[in-house]
Amino acid sequence: MKRLTFLLTLVFALASQSPLVAADADKPKAVKHVNAVGAAKVLKDDSKVVVLDIRTPKEFKAGHIKGAKNIDFYEDDFEASLKKLETDETYLVHCASGGRSTKALELFKKLGFKSVIHLDGGFKDWEKSGQPVEK
Repeated sequence: MKRLTFLLTLVFALASQSPLVAADADKPKAVKHVNAVGAAKVLKDDSKVVVLDIRTPKEFKAGHIKGAKNIDFYEDDFEASLKKLETDETYLVHCASGGRSTKALELFKKLGFKSVIHLDGGFKDWEKSGQPVEK
């Protein structure tokens, strides 16, 4: 009897970790981290990636990645603004140097975003590596 209980427990434990279990289907994938060169390659390879710049409007106006959408991390309605976005799209998220965007990653997971790419080093790294800036 102990052996049967052990085997059943083992089977259920393994089944719950199987990639075929539907419960994992709706969970967000892990966040992918890239540097500025990697981010530029992602944008070149996939025109559907949405660049999400979470700096302040003043920072954004001073220069940003072409086509970026600006949602201010410091605004009271930041979470509500994220909730308006399509969670099935791929987002390249950044701030100035990576602090705010790193803090925001858990919120993206909580809201069920499926594909998030984090620009490590933020916009400063983007500029430093010589990537194009739009004003």
